[in-house]
Amino acid sequence: MNSISLLAGPDRASGAEPMRDHLVRLGPMPPSGPVVVDLLERSGLRGCGGAAFPAATKWRAVAAQPDAAPVILVNGAEGEPLSGKDRLLMEIRPHLVLDGAALAAETLGAQEVVLYIGASHSVASEAMARALRERPESERRRTRMVSAPAHYVSGEESAAVHYVNDGVALPTTVPPRPFERGVAGRPTLVQNVETLAHAAMIVRFGAEWFRGLAHDGSVGTALLTISRAGAVQTVVEVPQGLALGDVVGAVCGTSSPPSAILLGGYFGAWVAAGSVPDLPIDPAMLRARGYTLGCGVLAMLPAARCGVVETSRILNYLAGQIARQCGPCVFGLRSIADALHRIAARSSGDDELHRVQRWAGQLAGRGACRHPDGAASLLHSGLAVFADEFALHQQQRRCSVGTITAEAA
Repeated sequence: MNSISLLAGPDRASGAEPMRDHLVRLGPMPPSGPVVVDLLERSGLRGCGGAAFPAATKWRAVAAQPDAAPVILVNGAEGEPLSGKDRLLMEIRPHLVLDGAALAAETLGAQEVVLYIGASHSVASEAMARALRERPESERRRTRMVSAPAHYVSGEESAAVHYVNDGVALPTTVPPRPFERGVAGRPTLVQNVETLAHAAMIVRFGAEWFRGLAHDGSVGTALLTISRAGAVQTVVEVPQGLALGDVVGAVCGTSSPPSAILLGGYFGAWVAAGSVPDLPIDPAMLRARGYTLGCGVLAMLPAARCGVVETSRILNYLAGQIARQCGPCVFGLRSIADALHRIAARSSGDDELHRVQRWAGQLAGRGACRHPDGAASLLHSGLAVFADEFALHQQQRRCSVGTITAEAA
């Protein structure tokens, strides 16, 4: 990995890099200006929070709004249980994130920056607060910190705006979108912390430098959180375009390969082990194959864990994280989660699996936000990848792993 990549620098155990060391290592930020957005476009930078939307398009949409003084909302909520990349970045490279926030503010003429950081991420929040005290007075005056509630949907951009405005993290899909009217009714750029850190590096070292970090026609690098058996293990930075199988092999070796991988987090999808080797770590390429990199999660499912039980556990979690504003979440997700629990525990009725399959097809596209869509994506992938195991649980009341209890489901 390039010596000036996001995570390059002092050892992680050293904690947050002070501003003095940060500037010695990377140099000062160049002046911002209209060319910044063009530079981001040439770099191919996409958002790193889940949707992988082109960063330049988002910045231009805010700049094109007729109202003056937009707001920059730095999204460090990271509500995905399996993700730790944003926390790590804020904990050890806070000035890189603040560089990106300052760059966005100066490029777009924003007079306010909101650091929206997960309330449970205390180390990251403290590191960002300390780093902010080291910044120039002009930055400190326009910047405030807001604790994002520990709720899965709180990091969605409309939920973040609603929470900053009125204290309720309520996601919506109806206009106006944040770039039109967001914090305090002003055009708002909501950008993930990793995306802003990349932007700060691109302005320092150039679009071609960023594109040159990747493999096989991809652009830049990606921070990935790699876990096994549900526990966060490590965060790595890898070139985009790298084969997913190479990353899995480096983590697991050949002695204990996973039986499947959850790619992209709880709104992602299960990937069968046989499909893993050739998948590229690239949002656009993955989307063309029906997958998403999402928030950069690679969760390995060990052979000793049951995919039906894990799918049931995740759907139960998502059913408990709803915004309670529409029927598909309040009633649909809960019904599906309860049915999956009975299947996983091998205590289901004869038609339970058929009903889950039917409900899964009715869930997507009907919610007040995209929460049921994400749950449906995860569910569809589980039903496909673990089809034989689902049938075994339903028809024979048996688990091939053989050690799963009803309580584990």
